[in-house]
Amino acid sequence: MKQVFLFFITMFSVVLILSACSTENSTNVNSETDNNSEVSNDNEASSDPIVVGFSQIGAESGWRTAETESIKETLENDPQFELKFSDAQQKQENQIKALRSFIAQQVDIIALAPVVESGWETVLTEAKEAGIPVILLDRRIEVEDESLYTSFIGSDFILEGENAAKELINLIGEEVETNIVELQGTVGASAANDRMEGFANIISKNEKYNIIKSQTGEFTRSKGKEVMEAFLKSDGENIDAVYAHNDDMALGAIQAIEEYGLKPGQDIKIVSVDGISDIFEAVIAGKANIIVECNPLLGPQLAQAAKDLMEGKEIERWIKTEETVFVGSEEAEAALPDRKY
Repeated sequence: MKQVFLFFITMFSVVLILSACSTENSTNVNSETDNNSEVSNDNEASSDPIVVGFSQIGAESGWRTAETESIKETLENDPQFELKFSDAQQKQENQIKALRSFIAQQVDIIALAPVVESGWETVLTEAKEAGIPVILLDRRIEVEDESLYTSFIGSDFILEGENAAKELINLIGEEVETNIVELQGTVGASAANDRMEGFANIISKNEKYNIIKSQTGEFTRSKGKEVMEAFLKSDGENIDAVYAHNDDMALGAIQAIEEYGLKPGQDIKIVSVDGISDIFEAVIAGKANIIVECNPLLGPQLAQAAKDLMEGKEIERWIKTEETVFVGSEEAEAALPDRKY
């Protein structure tokens, strides 16, 4: 009887041990499965693209088109990004609608090239409350709360205006009486305001130089030509130089000057800002004189800023673009083959 009893005790113990092992193995397998599921979910989440909503002003110039193409080419060809694009056709109300649409779609980042400086507080507050960072491109805005946007990627427009004035004075001479007409950009745009301010900063220091006319050409070639025609009609014999806030207006002015019977680049000096291929060709042909570069190829800088933000990194408040100045046909001819816009 003792032997039988010991046998049953032994068998019962074996069953308990096997059952415990089976339970432990099952627990380990389930735990590993859960862990693998978590890793898989993390990997899946990390592979989601960064969704960027980009509100562009429009396509009023070759420079603007180059900026759009740079951003599209950079983001659309990178699997880390999904781009949602909106063309505002020069209207702020269209941009505000686009931003609200981006907010509703819960994009990760909003990129905004603002048509004008003011009137953004309400919609940018909505973006901030939704936790969506806003990056300004090529133009600044005026807001009381600077935290409504995260960063500005673009040029120093005041410096561009100052460089335009300095190079024009160097070209003509400090002691030469010079009457200048100015073709302004879009009224209220930071690029127009700052380029006008920068140019005036330098010109006002020289009594020989005077801005006799200043009017908006709306950053377009057709309007630049129209305004230049009016300037020539009223003061044609007194104009020594044209300062255009962008190349398209300068190219329109060149057409007006030729139709008036004068030689642009000779009878009337031309200085403009941007650096599109057409103005380089005009300088090479002797029809314009000075190009102050404003780089529109902002796609790579926007992409890097977006990646840094999504990784929790702090980015520069002002991400500046690298730019230079080209004076005369030799410099223009040497630079043209490498131009991308």
